[in-house]
Amino acid sequence: MNTAPALQKLLDELERLPGIGAKSAQRIAYWMMNTDSATVLRLAEAITEVKSSVHFCKRCFNYAEDELCELCRSDRRDPSVICVVAEPRDIAAIERTAAYQGLYHVLGGELAPMDGIGPNELHIAELMSRLASEGVDELILATNPNVEGETTAAYIARLVKPLGVQVSRLASGMPVGGELDFIDEVTLARAIEARREV
Repeated sequence: MNTAPALQKLLDELERLPGIGAKSAQRIAYWMMNTDSATVLRLAEAITEVKSSVHFCKRCFNYAEDELCELCRSDRRDPSVICVVAEPRDIAAIERTAAYQGLYHVLGGELAPMDGIGPNELHIAELMSRLASEGVDELILATNPNVEGETTAAYIARLVKPLGVQVSRLASGMPVGGELDFIDEVTLARAIEARREV
């Protein structure tokens, strides 16, 4: 089938998005073609705005519009506990449980030497700096329960243990090989509440 060049360009760009295949790209593109222009313009403006106004929090590397993210600015959070996650989307998964009230630290990925991701590519040095200056009593390692996540957790635990900070890991109940943002809230809440020391 011969597709108009502008429509084909849209299909090609949509297919580059994670989790969007050819069929999903078609559904989205055809929805855009059949909906009113104002709706499509609002979507385009939202994409442009988020790209220009959202950046990483200078303290925890979560997404933020100000210098610090909403969680780091909150006086309702417990600053003596830091939960370490791989990506900002993992914070959203934990926050949905309402079982955790501490602060976060986003690594920006997990150790994967075969992919060229070592400690220097992650925000581990910044984490160590926070532990030295912020009076943290407990560090919760909430990396994904897969090989990379377990390797990352073990590496950080070895670095932190000499500092006298309690290090814990999310408890069982989470499927091995799973990712935090796909785990249901009940399972994740139980894992947070039953975390174990490393």
